Amino acid sequence: MSGADPIETRPGFKALLDRIEANGVRVVIVEDASRFARELMAQELGIVLLTRRGVRLLTANGDDLTDTRDPSRKMMRQIAGAFAEYEKTRLVGKLAAARRRKREDAGKCEGRWTRLQRLEELAKKADTDEARSHYQEAAEALQAAVAMARRLRRASPKTGERRSLRKISAELEKAGYLNERGRRYNPNSIKLMLES
Repeated sequence: MSGADPIETRPGFKALLDRIEANGVRVVIVEDASRFARELMAQELGIVLLTRRGVRLLTANGDDLTDTRDPSRKMMRQIAGAFAEYEKTRLVGKLAAARRRKREDAGKCEGRWTRLQRLEELAKKADTDEARSHYQEAAEALQAAVAMARRLRRASPKTGERRSLRKISAELEKAGYLNERGRRYNPNSIKLMLES
């Protein structure tokens, strides 16, 4: 769960409250206040819900987040919560900008690269014309294999049935399209080709 999610919608927090009411738990320990919640309002609401049930919320280093006897302690907890929320917001913005820059540079940021993307990237970074040519040829062959796999996967106009991934792999092998190890494509590889 995200530390920014409202405390009352978290399944784990609901389960914690159920456990407290079922067996009389009186102390809950969290790593630190920012691990409990990263939004000040969520943190304060969670603390109020625990305090009303007579439960103390302690951090691993011994700070009692539910201690309301000292107003300065409550103020410091809230200031720390506000800083945690600020830091989370700043980090989210920083990561979003980095992902945007990466997409502009490489065309992709999240997830695994497809075989074709890896070959194209290797061709860009190749230091010799021979290596660049090798990767470009491999990329072209892969594009042709993907096009053939898509054609083979189409439903038959007569029966409406589709070839299995294994049959497509066998057809690609007959046509001379093999994986980078010189073997028949795995059915999972065929599936990824069709999805790309």
